[in-house]
Amino acid sequence: MNKHNIKALLRQGADEKNRILCRTYFKYDENYFYFFPLEVSDKFFLGVEEDDFILDGYTVRRIKDIKKVEHKNDICLEILKKEGITDNIEVPDIKLKSWKSIFKELRKMDRNIIIEKEYIDGAFYIGRIEEVYSDYLIFRHFDGDGNWLSRPYRIFYEHITSVTWGSRYVDIFSKYIGEPPEEKEEHDL
Repeated sequence: MNKHNIKALLRQGADEKNRILCRTYFKYDENYFYFFPLEVSDKFFLGVEEDDFILDGYTVRRIKDIKKVEHKNDICLEILKKEGITDNIEVPDIKLKSWKSIFKELRKMDRNIIIEKEYIDGAFYIGRIEEVYSDYLIFRHFDGDGNWLSRPYRIFYEHITSVTWGSRYVDIFSKYIGEPPEEKEEHDL
């Protein structure tokens, strides 16, 4: 599927009055994901992920990583509408110009997020943005035991495939780990 058709289907799905659930296939994953697209730019799309009749967080992903998009206009969409789930969708004010603009907006939210680099061994980071630069960001990460790492990571935008916030996983985990440490020492990845 070409980039033009992918963006057209995502934009149709993002119509606020007639939202359409999109089954989205990515080059780095054999599984597909369901999103309600909210905003689409030339390089990125912002969507809210749907999983078994639950909206599970916002995500920004790169258009160039999408293999195929299909509209899922069936009984599931009808149920989501009848249950009022689509009525609760809010569109965050995120500028989809570049990773830098996206992370600047997310940093203002001052909340934990997930950053993924699916092409690089499925790398997954959860934590908080400390600084945003033109080619990379400084990110304070916590591990699977909820321990903040002592040094932040430098994550280059060219490797990032997605960023997620407001998901059950990150929000519930974040309630129990406390605030990140104050040290500002950098660590390269």
